[in-house]
Amino acid sequence: MCRLLGFVADRPVSAREVLGQPDFDRFTSLACVHGDGWGTAGLNGVGLMVHSSPISAATDPQYAVATSRSPTAAGLVHLRWATDGLPVAPENSHPFSDGAIALAHNGCIAPIGRLESMLSRRGRTALRGDTDSERYFQFVRDRIELAGGDQDAGLVAAVGMLSAEFPLASLNAMVLSESALYIVHVNSAAEAPLADLYTLFPDESAIPEGHLTNYFRMSIRRSSDVVVVVSSGLSGHGWEPVADNSVLRIDRADRTVELLQ
Repeated sequence: MCRLLGFVADRPVSAREVLGQPDFDRFTSLACVHGDGWGTAGLNGVGLMVHSSPISAATDPQYAVATSRSPTAAGLVHLRWATDGLPVAPENSHPFSDGAIALAHNGCIAPIGRLESMLSRRGRTALRGDTDSERYFQFVRDRIELAGGDQDAGLVAAVGMLSAEFPLASLNAMVLSESALYIVHVNSAAEAPLADLYTLFPDESAIPEGHLTNYFRMSIRRSSDVVVVVSSGLSGHGWEPVADNSVLRIDRADRTVELLQ
């Protein structure tokens, strides 16, 4: 279970600039729960640049570098809370990337063995870590390849097949490519990790905003120069909920938001 931040802007900016310092600090403070590593993806004019670490964003100095000194016109940030039993290790840190797309996931798809069995031989051979999220990424790659490289069609097909096979899973994800940032908000039957939250925070008032009642909610904020999407944990003026069980495409060129599903 994790937190996600994604944006598309009209110019290269850092993740810190996109949210502004107070909201960015609030987002980063969610590492008090989601402290099993972090990762970023962005575009540098040549291709995707991806950074990740198994160290908490609260203590890793490279997190500040990646989120404040690496401007990009489109990017995503991931704070990881490892699913029980899955190691905190570099190969399990999001986002996962093949150079064409980068995917970061918030949820749990189980059983992992069943998900892995749905991969192509190429997808299984490419695996490096233990997570369901990496297998989700490889499955998306498989479906895009089967769609002749059409990222829109491949992602929608992947989400449809996975939601049918794993109806209780959260498929919430962000997928970044040269042409678009995709937002997957599919989680209607997923259960929030309430027992784990109460274990971490015996005082309910200390649990971060939105984690008890809207754990899987994603919100979007639009302005003339930037579109931002974030997991629950932030609120305030301008944020609107992303539609349930939807897949959005935010175009890199003009920041238009299209509902694909």
